[in-house]
Amino acid sequence: MNALLLLVLTSAGYLVAYYTYGRFISRKIFKVDPSKIVPSIELEDGQEYVPSKRGVVFGHHFTSIAGTGPIVGPAVGVIWGWVPALLWVFFGSIFIGAVHDFAALKISLRNNGRSISDISAKYISKNVRTVFFIIIFFSLMVVMAIFGLIIAVVFSRFPQSVFPVWMQIPIAVGMGHIIYKRKGNIRYLTLLSILLMYLTAIAGSYIPVSIPEIFGVPVTGVWAVILLIYAFFASVLPVTTLLQPRDYINAWQLYLILGAIITGIIVISFKTNFYIQAPAFNPDPVGAPSLWPFLFIIVACGAVSGFHSLVGSGTSAKQLCSEADAQFVGYGSMLLESLLATVMIIAVTAGLGVAYKLDNGEVLTGVDAWFRHYSSWNASSGMGDKLDAVVTGCSNILSATGVPESFAVVILGVFIASFAGTTLDSSTRIQRYIISELFSKTRFSFLANKWIATSIAVISAAILAFSSGADGTGALLLWPLLGSVNQLLASIALMVATVYLRAKGGFKYLVTLLPCIFMIIITFWGALLNQIQFVYDNTLILSAVNLIVFIFAGFIALETVYILIKTRRRKSVGGNQ
Repeated sequence: MNALLLLVLTSAGYLVAYYTYGRFISRKIFKVDPSKIVPSIELEDGQEYVPSKRGVVFGHHFTSIAGTGPIVGPAVGVIWGWVPALLWVFFGSIFIGAVHDFAALKISLRNNGRSISDISAKYISKNVRTVFFIIIFFSLMVVMAIFGLIIAVVFSRFPQSVFPVWMQIPIAVGMGHIIYKRKGNIRYLTLLSILLMYLTAIAGSYIPVSIPEIFGVPVTGVWAVILLIYAFFASVLPVTTLLQPRDYINAWQLYLILGAIITGIIVISFKTNFYIQAPAFNPDPVGAPSLWPFLFIIVACGAVSGFHSLVGSGTSAKQLCSEADAQFVGYGSMLLESLLATVMIIAVTAGLGVAYKLDNGEVLTGVDAWFRHYSSWNASSGMGDKLDAVVTGCSNILSATGVPESFAVVILGVFIASFAGTTLDSSTRIQRYIISELFSKTRFSFLANKWIATSIAVISAAILAFSSGADGTGALLLWPLLGSVNQLLASIALMVATVYLRAKGGFKYLVTLLPCIFMIIITFWGALLNQIQFVYDNTLILSAVNLIVFIFAGFIALETVYILIKTRRRKSVGGNQ
């Protein structure tokens, strides 16, 4: 398959989907009403609720939901063949992921910008709210610990990225201050911020930063401490001080890099036959779990991810200044993320084949290059191996546009670390919201204080990170659970959306119910297979946590079915009267 043709067809498909199915979901199913007063205006406080331009909110939302998910997920998923990975990314995003994201954002807009977990008490039950909160707290704790580790790994592998990544903070703070305090022109400030970011990237290529062990704490552990301290302060600051402007300029960084990679694909395609080198189908790779259901769990963010519902109902709903922007931010950002995942699929299936350097200096090309990296599950599924495949494939493509390979590697390192950083920022803030909402109406309401809630969020993540020792890799113990728990969150968010739509009458609820059923089957199937493997491997902690989480999930599913049946009976009785 020609890589450029594949890119053109999928890009056209995303555009058509946005203006057809996306518009249908927005206008006909969820009835977006631009005249409705949104939470950012009704509850404006200059801290969390801040009405913002839709381009700014899009940038924040997109970078928060993207993270490294659509980058590394496809880099693993293609081991089963590029066709299954691409089909899931393309159709999953259009009919499940984007619907899920939009629904969470829209429902939150109608409920004072509250989280989807808090809203579940209104549409399902208070018991579901409590259980949902527990599952989210657990998943965010793992996300915070893991993404801190991912950034530490990137900094270790690409020390040239350290300086530009940290310099984004003063650039973002300065931009936010000038825009909100001095009413600066956002277009000029955007151009200036992008220029400064790329100047720091050039500087970073000449001044790689490596840190030593400190008091016997390994480098990854040192970075974990530094990053969690940073996440604490980023979470308690007003959203316009750091979180929003940093996400916004990071979004522009992605737009430019994505545009450069696409340009590279076009240039290579005109120079030579740029074909996908991976097999279309590879159903039984060495050592890999079964394609069904694990492809749909591992390739998450590019198709559907429960974490997105936490961002949409956690931060984005507090910033939109009109319901009219919900389709653009909720549905549109998911499709752009899916396009990013598609480009990553091309990078690791076609770009990897341009040149793959071995440790002995030998350079492989074409099919040989791909099969060397993806020779087995163990050879390609490690965190470093995922990053290597993406960086190698993308740098090969960027080199076609005249970008020096050394600088391309720096840019890609900054790109990956920056997006992991935005996920860490947003996860910490959302975890603080979750803790505050959970305790706000209890006798422990003092825990809802933002300083205390943030402390709980950061300390719990730190305890997990250092549970295995000073290297900060403790979260890797629970890493095998994160994919299935993340997709479980998507299932539960779709349950809430289904009950919400069912109460409106008619059959509109089918647009969320059918994806919900699919996701429940996939996640419970994966959880069952995981449980069997955990028991077989005698990993007691994974077995126990996996079992508890999915017992909770089963309870939520049964409660949801009960509410749906109850609602149907009420409507039936009302109709007979």
